Amino acid sequence: MTEGLQVVHAHGFANASVRDIVQAAGVPQGSFTNHFASKEVFGLEVIDLYFSRSQAVIRDTLRNDALPPLQRLADYIDRSRNRLNQQNMRNGCLLGNFTAEATDHSEAIRAKLLKVFAEVRDAIAYCLEAAVKAGELRQDFECEEVAAFIVSSLQGANLLAKAERSPEPVDRFKKILFSTILH
Repeated sequence: MTEGLQVVHAHGFANASVRDIVQAAGVPQGSFTNHFASKEVFGLEVIDLYFSRSQAVIRDTLRNDALPPLQRLADYIDRSRNRLNQQNMRNGCLLGNFTAEATDHSEAIRAKLLKVFAEVRDAIAYCLEAAVKAGELRQDFECEEVAAFIVSSLQGANLLAKAERSPEPVDRFKKILFSTILH
């Protein structure tokens, strides 16, 4: 499954053929249909595998109550950036890639991605609410709205970072977020 994720991440879901996926896994082509009812089902499992790694980062950062809340958010952005930069931003965020290329063609993938992004948004809102309680943000701070904004903006920054093959858009997003919105 990991090999298939790497193929999809490198080539995109639409451009990753079943042949490419099974070759990377070193298994016969018939094995794919024995394990997956369709390429869409495979794509859903790829999203789950990729997001399981993100969930570990969320636990270590955004939901880690042992750290100061705004530091947790900064750490989350940094760890996400560093993960994407392992390939010089070439592959981008797999979740954003799926959103851009598969949501028009698969209602199941669209629904899965909405669930994933809602989980990220909820974790960011949790962190921002902790920042309000800790006095790092003002009492009337709109945690839910800003969390949704952060998810959208970070995905946009990731997409530009992929196009530019540079982490600069993510760095710029983080700088503006902390100097203006969370100031």
